[in-house]
Amino acid sequence: MENKTARFTVLLDPSKKQAFEQLCASQDLTPSQVVRQLIRGYLEQHDVTYGGQKPTNNPKVKS
Repeated sequence: MENKTARFTVLLDPSKKQAFEQLCASQDLTPSQVVRQLIRGYLEQHDVTYGGQKPTNNPKVKS
């Protein structure tokens, strides 16, 4: 888990937001957890380093 956090704002239409929140809840995950997984996976997919370390293979991240 990262030590510090920063806010990242995303705008999307209300129906997608509601569907995303319902899907996250059905998987017992918060929307923030899922977005962090997606970002980590995207960085890894593109071989981008961050925080001085190369992203590790996370079995929870599906590319």
